[in-house]
This record gives sequence, structure tokens and C-alpha cells, in this order.
Amino acid sequence: MAVLSLLLLLLVLVPIFTFSSAAHSNASASPPSSFGVNYGQVADNLPSPPDVIPLLLSLGATRVKLYDADPAVLRAFAGTGVEIIIGLPDRCVPRLIAPSAALAWVKTNLQPYLPATRIAAVTVGNEVLSGNDSVLIRSLLPAMQSLHSALVALGLDHQVTVTTAHSLAVLAVSYPPSASAFRRELLPYVAPLLAFLAKTCSPFLINAYPYFAYKADPKRVDLDYALFEPNAGVVDPGSGLRYSNMLHAQVDAVRAAIVAAGGGKEVEVVVSETGWPSAGDDDEAGATAENARRYNGNLMRMVAARKGTPSSPGVPLQVYVFALFNENLKPGPSSERHYGLFKPDGTPAYDFLAANSSATVSSSSGGNTAQSPSPATDTSSTGYYTISSATGMKPLLWHPTAVVNVVMVAATFQYYGVLGYLD
Repeated sequence: MAVLSLLLLLLVLVPIFTFSSAAHSNASASPPSSFGVNYGQVADNLPSPPDVIPLLLSLGATRVKLYDADPAVLRAFAGTGVEIIIGLPDRCVPRLIAPSAALAWVKTNLQPYLPATRIAAVTVGNEVLSGNDSVLIRSLLPAMQSLHSALVALGLDHQVTVTTAHSLAVLAVSYPPSASAFRRELLPYVAPLLAFLAKTCSPFLINAYPYFAYKADPKRVDLDYALFEPNAGVVDPGSGLRYSNMLHAQVDAVRAAIVAAGGGKEVEVVVSETGWPSAGDDDEAGATAENARRYNGNLMRMVAARKGTPSSPGVPLQVYVFALFNENLKPGPSSERHYGLFKPDGTPAYDFLAANSSATVSSSSGGNTAQSPSPATDTSSTGYYTISSATGMKPLLWHPTAVVNVVMVAATFQYYGVLGYLD
């Protein structure tokens, strides 16, 4: 009993000291993780930004994507070493075409927080090209160019890149991935955008949700294929590459479309949003806590293993999970308010740490297909991205009262065993 008591004491104290050193260190480089988390705030019951930091560190998150430039959030992340992506809302895009407005925005929203807060990028608007606002669409690239010029003028362009996030609705064809192409009417906007991204070494961000494809056609879309569970896989008849999950097929479809539009393979593709809701309305097929657990758990394992997609197996896929919290003020169907890993009180929305250790997540190429997939359809996404790999994971500390939740210690060890340190 004495030995057990000592062990429990160590399990409590070690996370505290580990968190303390991690939270206050001013790291110069992130751990080798490709995981990020979207931190949205469309809610009236979320913890304060300083109280969010322990939650993120408990996940091992090294990257966070925001939807705005909230000063309280940016100040809270100072000195943590967490890499931040700031979001510029759609309503602000047209006025930032003016160089003076772009310079003023950077001086107000970026410069005061650097370098203490590791701001790595600005996303200009969200899913603009798949919307129906012609003024916004025409304003997108000029605003991005003005922001980049402002960063250059202030000597910040080597720290902060400028990009924008897209939904899969920008694609006219998504299956097979090798035959993918952007919608013809968007090419006049996409081609110069790709040139800008290549010139500035900025990534192409895509919001990719296999859940939307399953929800739209649950009878034809294989749930295991959408959830990274073992399945027969799908072979692209054009490339011969075998896909064992829908997310990889969606990403490679975007890569093929970029090349077809003249963008070249040097433009990195980053999954700026992906996730699965833990609850939904009666007509929202698949929106369950179990499916959310399987999707995000398997996704974490895959990214922790630094797997690439079949078309780029040597390039670890960078992913931002949506979302950190359930956000109670998000409009739309019930699922929109249930994408969070956590409830507002800091407890898990579901047991996402208990990933299925028997599942094998594969992105191998070759092999034969036993089924025909539905196109990787998508609709407008729910927000932004992020969650991190187990290789940089810190022991779990629950934040609302800053008290270690000893009950979760076993789950933490399970998380290490399932998600971390994969060969």
C-alpha cells in the first residue's frame, strides 16, 4: 500500500513540474509534431485564455489556429513556444487591399506580440473562393499581397507567412485523386494565388471533413474508410496508388489539382481543419461520440507516426483538428456545436484518449480495391484547426481549478501507449 501511495504521489507531482517548466519556457523551436488545434471562441461559456494553455499542453499541441487576432489570446500564448496562426475575418478582407490599411493592421495586431508570441501565419478570410461573395473573392489575393508587403516593410516576412483556407468545394472533381481539378470558374483566381503561395513559401490550406461525405451518403460511403479503420482500401485507377482512408484521398486530390493548375509540387498542402462531431441531430448520420473518438484517435496516431499520403509518403502531413471546445453559439445543425475535444469546463467531450489500439492506420500504396468510393465531397467547414502529436505530449493537467485529475492518469498512459512513440 505504501508503494502504491508513493506511485500515486509521483503521478501527481511529475505532471505538475513538467507542466510548470513547459508552460513558462520560451522555446525557440516546436517539437517535431505536425499536429495543431483550432481554437474557436463562438461561445459564451469558455475558460479564459490563460486557463486554455494547460489544456493545449496536456495534448502536446505545438500549433494553434485562431479565427481572429484576440489580444487576450495572443498575450496568453507569449513565452509558451506554441506556434500561432491568426485569422483575418472575411469582413476585414476588402479594406486591407489598401497598403496603408494592411500596414496599420500588422502594426496593431501582429508586431506588438512578436517575438514573445510565435505568430507564424495569417489566414486571410476563410473558404472565400467557395463562397458567393464576388467582391470578397476579387479582394482576396490583393489583400494577401498587401499584407505580405506590409510584413516585408517591417522586416517580419521571414517570421510570418500569409495564406488562406479553402473548402473542398473549390474542386470540380475529387475522385479519383489523380484526376482532380479546380472548378473552371475559379481558375482565374486560383492560378495567381498559387503563384503567390509558391513565391512566398506559404502553404495551401484545405478544410477537409470525411464526416461530410459520410453524412451526405451513409449507405455508399464506407464508415471504416472515413474513420481510418481497417478496410479493403481504394485504388486510384489513374495513379495505381492505394488509399486506406478518405482524408489522404482528399489531400492528394488537392495536390493533383494544384499541379494541374500550374502550381507545382513545391506548394505544401496543410489540413487546416478536420474533425468529427460527437453529437448531432437525428438526421445527421454518424455524429456520435464513438465515431468522433475513433476518427480523432486514429488521426492522432497517424500524425504522431509522421505518415505522409500515398502521393507524398515522405512528407509528414500537417493537420489542425477542429476543434478545442464545443462552442455553444455556433449556428446551424446540432453537430456544429459538438466538434470539440473538450467541454467548456475542461473535461473531455468524449474519451478521445482511449484510441483503439487494435486499429491499424495505413497509407500504403499498391494493392487492389474491393469497392468503389463515393467522391470525397465536402461542404463549408465548421471553423479552423489543431491538436498535437504524442511525441511532444505533456502529462495531463486539467485547467479550470488547476488541479491534477488523477483519474485521467491511466488514460494518459494509454494515450502514450496507443498514440506515441510509434515505429
